[in-house]
Amino acid sequence: MAENEKVEQNTQPASSKADKAKKDKKSEKKPGVFARIGRWFHELKVELKKVVWPTRKQTLNNTLIVIACVVFVGIFIWLFDAVAGALIRALFHLFS
Repeated sequence: MAENEKVEQNTQPASSKADKAKKDKKSEKKPGVFARIGRWFHELKVELKKVVWPTRKQTLNNTLIVIACVVFVGIFIWLFDAVAGALIRALFHLFS
């Protein structure tokens, strides 16, 4: 019997903790949809103010570098394709 009383005493504080947790969760409701959207736009504005935008000269320079790299890789692929095609044709001609 004494053991049952001890078990009952231990379970009561746990249930009161659960009640407190439920009350805390109810008081910590999420903000409404429009409030969250507004907060998102506010944070977006703050983050965009932190961005260091490139100058016109930097943008032009980076654009030219990208175009040059694309042309270089394109020429490399074209040459590789031409050489590989010539080798395949030579092998077919050799074994036919």
